[in-house]
Amino acid sequence: MLKIFYTECMGYPNRRLENRLAKKYKPVAGVDEAGRGALAGPITAAAVIMPSKKITGIKDSKLLSPQKREELFLLIKKGAIAWSIASISNRQIDKIGINPANRLVMQKAIAKLKRKPDYLLLDGNLSIDCPILYQSVINGDQKIYCIAAASILAKVHRDKLMARYHRQFPLFGFDQNKGYGTKQHIAQIKKIGISRLHRRSYTRHL
Repeated sequence: MLKIFYTECMGYPNRRLENRLAKKYKPVAGVDEAGRGALAGPITAAAVIMPSKKITGIKDSKLLSPQKREELFLLIKKGAIAWSIASISNRQIDKIGINPANRLVMQKAIAKLKRKPDYLLLDGNLSIDCPILYQSVINGDQKIYCIAAASILAKVHRDKLMARYHRQFPLFGFDQNKGYGTKQHIAQIKKIGISRLHRRSYTRHL
């Protein structure tokens, strides 16, 4: 059964929606992605079921320092009831498009969870092909605790991938820009062209 809601939850981030849902659905998982807007590299999604004991400091991964993200990444993986991470390559993004890739990578992360949730809270404004009930929450990584936790897992994992890719393609500065379109990154593409890690559908008009 598929059911979609769009909701605005006050707070930053909080567990109020999770706690309301948990009265009927156990467990509830948060899902988020990283890398949707990058010019190079994969799109990565994480799904996580958090325990009742709250981990201090969790919030939207973009609002955390790299050091704090790494610290929370380890705490979340250690303390979570279940967590999973999935990625889709730049080639597949070019083949099917970013919106289908975004949906697919979230579905892959959900399917990899070792404990299956009764309900999902997704970041963004999208629908997925999933038999589990879910809500899509715009700016959910800023509002919902479990989505914020998923955002940290997805971003740190993807950042690590891009740091490894930097060793293969050092001219593009992937260790710093993580594949996103910084001025330096775009200038380098215009100077030397793209690598096999770049999304052709994103870079052909640069």
